[in-house]
Amino acid sequence: MTPTAGDDTVLVLDFGAQYAQLIARRVRECHVYSEVVPYDVDPEAVRARGARALILSGGPASVYEPAAPVLDPRLLNLGIPVLGLCYGQQAMARVLGGQVEPTGVREYGRTALSAEIQSVLFRDLPAEQTVWMSHGDTVTAAPPGAKVTAWTQAAPVAGFEDPARGLYGVQFHPEVAHTPRGLDLLKNFLYDAAGCRPNWTSMSIIEEQEAAVRAQVGDAHVLCALSGGVDSSVAALLVHRAIGDRLTCVFVDTGLLRHGEAEQVEETFRRDFKVDLVHVKAADRFLDRLAGVTDPEVKRKAIGTEFIRVFEEVARDHGDARFLVQGTLYPDVVESGGKQTATIKTHHNVGGLPEQMHLELVEPLRLLFKDEVRRVGVELGLPEDVVLRQPFPGPGLAVRIVGEVTAERLETLRAADRILLEEVRRAGLDAELWQWFAVLPVVRTVGVMGDGRTYAYPVVVRAVTSEDAMTADFARLPWEVLERISTRVVGEVPGVNRVAYDVTSKPPGTIEWE
Repeated sequence: MTPTAGDDTVLVLDFGAQYAQLIARRVRECHVYSEVVPYDVDPEAVRARGARALILSGGPASVYEPAAPVLDPRLLNLGIPVLGLCYGQQAMARVLGGQVEPTGVREYGRTALSAEIQSVLFRDLPAEQTVWMSHGDTVTAAPPGAKVTAWTQAAPVAGFEDPARGLYGVQFHPEVAHTPRGLDLLKNFLYDAAGCRPNWTSMSIIEEQEAAVRAQVGDAHVLCALSGGVDSSVAALLVHRAIGDRLTCVFVDTGLLRHGEAEQVEETFRRDFKVDLVHVKAADRFLDRLAGVTDPEVKRKAIGTEFIRVFEEVARDHGDARFLVQGTLYPDVVESGGKQTATIKTHHNVGGLPEQMHLELVEPLRLLFKDEVRRVGVELGLPEDVVLRQPFPGPGLAVRIVGEVTAERLETLRAADRILLEEVRRAGLDAELWQWFAVLPVVRTVGVMGDGRTYAYPVVVRAVTSEDAMTADFARLPWEVLERISTRVVGEVPGVNRVAYDVTSKPPGTIEWE
């Protein structure tokens, strides 16, 4: 998936920031296409892309560290506007002849900022506002020709501008929700400084991807990996709009699904889709593939390989189809790693794919965030219960059993997870949560039940709030809800004698345990 020439593109240069993906997402919220590229991108590649503007992300390093990322000054001379955020501002200031110093006074968290409201970035914003800071070094003198437009008690140059050259910098993070007017500042940069047009919309995505799919597959027959979740469902509907009856959806029951999920997926599909469906029951072969496997990366790759083998078998029965549609998203690609990105976890549909494949992938959602996919789903007329369905990992319960996957452990986890789902919905909390699920660590804990000693599994409850899964916070579930969950799980699920609640956010943790 690539944007068309009709889209204005803003590139986010990643200097190792925790929030680089969030910057791109915020730009897209302004209906301008954006993607993340390495900080050392070739300026000629930027020119060839026809980028309308650049945004330099923050980063964990000090500009004075020997191995710190260095901004290529040629990127500031391409004739397109550049906005530096936090480390990006410092890198700009240093290259342009400004002064950056480790003053010994650091700012972290919410900070009071004063701004020059006649400037480009702060136009129509309050002169006094709250922003989110996270920095040690500070710009103490703006580059020659630039005007100071914002300051705080500890940062004399919390913002500078050189509109004649199209260069802008702020020390804070406008992309985070803790900067209340941050999105308005980004809009000022995108619309006023860069002249971007707000034409990245759900309908434009649909139209562009329909054309891209038709160009890729021609008149061939195509298979679609359908899980019943929002990603694969949106991908299926989008491709069906493009090629019609030449699409066959394939639902693989891996035996790694939640309670009643296989039946629910087929029922929903038959109700809402007018597309051919093949239901493959393959629980035994996936369990065989996972026998003795405990490493989570090996699990994901084993499952990814087995999925492809199943689809290849189905392809031979359907006119030797050679294309496979997947609901791969941008976060899947980012977390699976690559040349410039650390591998957080290999997604079965990205890094978990086998090297040898007889199917060519069609991935119309590959550069979309989850919230964008949901908006596209609404535009396509997907039912609300599918659009709002909580994400479920492709490897299923296999990555929620921390240890070897067995039929017995799957049943234990399925039973505990069913209770959790029921109690969250009973409390009316499901609309507030991004995901909520049970995890089964393969360890034993001592307990007392019926005056006797038990030595059984613990179950960990995980519930998070998020907007796009790139970052997440643990949900503050009411104590009475947790109490009901714990009482029911221990009382109703054989082999479980303890329930714990995970209070880790992302970062430093991930949403899934494996």
